[in-house]
Amino acid sequence: MSLRNRLNIIVFYSNTKAGKTFDVILLWAILLSVLTVLLESVPVLNERFGKLFEGVEWFFTTLFTLEYLLRIYISPRPHKYVFSFWGVIDFLAAIPSWLSVLFPAAQLLFVIRFLRFIRVFRVLKLARFTSEARSLASSLRSSLYKITIFFTAILILVLFLGTLMYVIEGAEEGFDSIPKSIYWAIITITTVGYGDIVPQTDLGKFIASFIMLIGYAIIAVPTGIVTAEISRQNNTRVRCTKCGRENLSDARYCSHCGETI
Repeated sequence: MSLRNRLNIIVFYSNTKAGKTFDVILLWAILLSVLTVLLESVPVLNERFGKLFEGVEWFFTTLFTLEYLLRIYISPRPHKYVFSFWGVIDFLAAIPSWLSVLFPAAQLLFVIRFLRFIRVFRVLKLARFTSEARSLASSLRSSLYKITIFFTAILILVLFLGTLMYVIEGAEEGFDSIPKSIYWAIITITTVGYGDIVPQTDLGKFIASFIMLIGYAIIAVPTGIVTAEISRQNNTRVRCTKCGRENLSDARYCSHCGETI
C-alpha cells in the first residue's frame, strides 16, 4: 500500500487506531481554536493577550490549511471532496485568517469552525449507539447519547446565533462580546428572558422572535427522548423458538422469521 493510500485511510476513516487518534487530535484543535476566538472577543482579555491570541490563531490556521491541502492531495477524486459538505467546511475553517489580511471583518467567519465538531461522532460510531439502544441494560446510556447529540446541535445553533447578534447589535446595545451574546441566546432560547440584554434593531428583534419560537420545541425534545426510551425498555420480550430472535410480548408472529410465537 502506498503512502498516499495509508494517509487516506488515516484521515478519512476512523476504523483504525491511527484514524481515531487523528480525529481526536483534530477535535481538540477545533475546540481550542473556537475557544481562542471566543476569548479574543472579550475586550479585557484581548487588550492583555491580543498578541498571544493572534499567534495561537495563526498556528491553528496553518494547521487547518495543511490539513485541507492534505485531504485534497490524498482524495481519490479531489474535486468531489472540494465541493462536498465537509470540503466546504474545511475550506471555511482555513480561509478566514488569510482573508483577514485583506479584510479584517472576515475573522467573524471563524465561528464556522465549530460545525466541524460533528466529526467527533465518527469516533463514537453511531452503529454502537444503535445497538446499545436495543439493550435493556443500557437504556439510560442510550438516552444519554441521544441527548448529547441533541444538545450538541443546540450548542452549535446558540453559538451561531450569539455570534450573529454580536455582529448585528454591537457593543452599544449591550452585545459587547461573543460570550455575552451567547448568554443572551441561551436565556432567550430557553424562554427565560431576564431582560438584562435586549435587541434594539429590527433584524435583531426578528432573530429574537425566531429563537423564542424554536425554544418551545427544544424544551420538549429531551423529555420525549427519555420517555420513549423508558417506554421501549419497559416492553417485555419473548424469544422465538425457531430463530432465537427477541420480539415484543404481545406479538403473535416473529418479526424476523414469521414463526408463530
